[in-house]
Amino acid sequence: METRKFKDLTIRDAFMFAAVMSDSEICRKVLELALRIPISEVHVQTEKTMAYHSEYHGVRLDVYASDANRTRFNVEMQVKLQKFLPKRSHYYHDQIDRDVLLTGEPYENLPDTYVIFICDFDPFGDGLYRYSTGTYCEETGSRVDDGVQTIYLNTHGKNREDIPEELLQFLDYVKNTGREEEISTTDPFVRHLQDTIDKIKLDRGMEERYMLLEEMMRNVKREGKLEGKLEGNAEGKQECLLSVLKSKFSVSDELKEKIVSETDIDKLNVWFQLLLKVSSIEDFEQNM
Repeated sequence: METRKFKDLTIRDAFMFAAVMSDSEICRKVLELALRIPISEVHVQTEKTMAYHSEYHGVRLDVYASDANRTRFNVEMQVKLQKFLPKRSHYYHDQIDRDVLLTGEPYENLPDTYVIFICDFDPFGDGLYRYSTGTYCEETGSRVDDGVQTIYLNTHGKNREDIPEELLQFLDYVKNTGREEEISTTDPFVRHLQDTIDKIKLDRGMEERYMLLEEMMRNVKREGKLEGKLEGNAEGKQECLLSVLKSKFSVSDELKEKIVSETDIDKLNVWFQLLLKVSSIEDFEQNM
């Protein structure tokens, strides 16, 4: 599959979506549009990997955020039809909950979690722009307040009269940008989104990071290590990190040994993100 040029990326592309959503104010606004509730200031992490055991399926979240109340939010851009999104949501909620309740804490302290899928397809086929799911009592039909909710936003909905105008403008933008010659909306948030993307495309550092990431993904696929890199296999991450390092710099035996002896997946992820930013092997080693 041919790599998309950096200048052609839209908000539907994973790299650009993560770059835009790293702006905490943009992320907060998207959360408010999706959830229809006011959101306080949020702390955002993009491309967060959660893997608690090398033998089990880890997850790589596009956007992971939390607010002052410890509420957790996961936002995912989905451009290809996915048949098992509810199952994926189930697993994402489970992974997010694993590190938020300390030993001895009561269950009442477990924060609420929201998983939001922005879909460039209709996930359920009912023509709605927004589907929300939660836990209900089958006998009474009442909502169970377990703090778990999943929102599916559909850019190809049909019930425009039921949806707030701001949300419609946002979903129209996601659907049409890059497919229509011009985005003519005057909605201030949509214009801000496009202005932010335009600025990102002028950032040479971001373009280099994108190209490096794409090259890494091609190398990993060729080596058959994609699952290990994305799903939490430490050995796969070590090999991937070394492969990209060697493509950019001369790697000493000491540095190689340090990487292959590291089994902490989170630390390997931090090193990889560092690699995308540094311009010399000295900078990389000093900041490890």
